[in-house]
Amino acid sequence: MSRRWIRVAAAAFLTAVYALAQPASPTAKTAAPAGKTAKPYTPPKTSWGDPDIQGQWPADANIPMQRPLTLAEKNALTPEELARREEQFRKQAEADSEEFVAADKAVTTINPPGYWVEHSKPHAQASLVVDPADGRIPPLTPEGQKRLKELRGGLGPGSHFPAVVNSWDDFDIYSRCISRGMLSSMLPTLYNFGNQIVQAPGYVAIRNEMIHETRVIPLDGRPHVGSNVRTYMGDSRGHWEGNTLVVETTNFNGKIGIGGSGPTTDALTIVERFTRTAPDELSYDATISDPGTWTKPWKIHMPYKLDPHYVVYEYACHEGNYMMLNALKGAREREKAGLDTKVDADNHTRALSAGPDKK
Repeated sequence: MSRRWIRVAAAAFLTAVYALAQPASPTAKTAAPAGKTAKPYTPPKTSWGDPDIQGQWPADANIPMQRPLTLAEKNALTPEELARREEQFRKQAEADSEEFVAADKAVTTINPPGYWVEHSKPHAQASLVVDPADGRIPPLTPEGQKRLKELRGGLGPGSHFPAVVNSWDDFDIYSRCISRGMLSSMLPTLYNFGNQIVQAPGYVAIRNEMIHETRVIPLDGRPHVGSNVRTYMGDSRGHWEGNTLVVETTNFNGKIGIGGSGPTTDALTIVERFTRTAPDELSYDATISDPGTWTKPWKIHMPYKLDPHYVVYEYACHEGNYMMLNALKGAREREKAGLDTKVDADNHTRALSAGPDKK
């Protein structure tokens, strides 16, 4: 499995900070008396007076990035629609419990078996995108469309599950174990959903399990670093607005993609808002703006649930991993043998077992 029994190097620092910063246990919510409106939740405070948002907040809510066109401007699924998603989830879980794929499967796979994937239970929220109102990412600008078409000689951006493996460029930076980048590091993926938040006076640290990223965010009003310093995760600066932590991230390197956009420009800005709305709930809202990529800014909402038992282990993935080398070598050997080199681009969702209603 992908979780390693070696903690990330940053764990010692973060654990020490976390131990020093622990507040008293949060008070549970109580029902409002009949006829009265419940008061907004007031989070506990750290010992130095900041709202406390610390804890393990895994991104395991099963919500698609964009809303299916059939749901138009519905923000939430009906009970019937949610039930259908849950039934599909149940069938998929059964299929993923099978240890082996059928021997006659006529495609090549470069990824682990389907039962490695951690499928989260479906959520009633219709999409992560909440603005625009249709739950769809805005169109690309002409500049963004041109940049997208020029990638890989017209094939588009590399993929986590590439259809061909002719070059390292067929893989995205996630598959190459470089980074998931912002915004993806905060959102659901195939497995290793962990997000840990710890606080210290003047700082908030956010650790992402996949792929072992840590942002140490100053809260003292200092400016962003110079424009010559650019990274996959950008440069984050935060401040408090009441009980909400607001984090602005700039200084991206123009090498990450969000929502299938292909690489964004270095003008990308992401503004995140973290608000603890209950003892075990954290509201996460992010506004994405890049005038060189999308025609207008757009916004996502992710509901996190506190899981105090979640443990973040090292995700030991690096750019020199064997997967890419072996995939490229394997494809060349199949070519020499006159065999198909098509890659199964959907093996993270195992085909359901044959049956009258499973074709």
